[in-house]
Amino acid sequence: MATPDFIREIRAAAGHRLLLLPGVSAVVFDDEGRVLLVRRADNGLWSIIGGIAEPGEEPAGTAVREVYEETAVRCTAERVVLVQGLPRPVTYPNGDRCQYMDICFRCRATGGLARVNDDESLEVGWFALDALPELREFARFRIAQALTEGPAWFSPAAAPVG
Repeated sequence: MATPDFIREIRAAAGHRLLLLPGVSAVVFDDEGRVLLVRRADNGLWSIIGGIAEPGEEPAGTAVREVYEETAVRCTAERVVLVQGLPRPVTYPNGDRCQYMDICFRCRATGGLARVNDDESLEVGWFALDALPELREFARFRIAQALTEGPAWFSPAAAPVG
């Protein structure tokens, strides 16, 4: 994940201290009911699209921006499907520590051809729900939640995050 400039500025003062960051993820469906996934460059695993909200940016706008930046797919955010404070901090190879508050959106593709559109992804593809690649529980849970009606809020112990 590319580090936004505002995080670089905070890191210059805070060093590697733990930061709570506004994460946004997107479960994007096309008209055929397939889900858009990326194979991440940082760990080689398939996942839904996500990123960090910029200062002043609405979370739904973050979802739409991240989907386009990573996949060249245009979309619209339909609804919030999950709000979850992730219980475990992430420590990056450089020593930076972050913990994320994730707001996940169900999105509908509106245009564009799926392709790798930045250096954060190795592959991009549309997958039928019965033919998903191996996914971490984080992504599987959000896809399942996006297929239900309405948003969900969970205590950290109630929802899987791994």
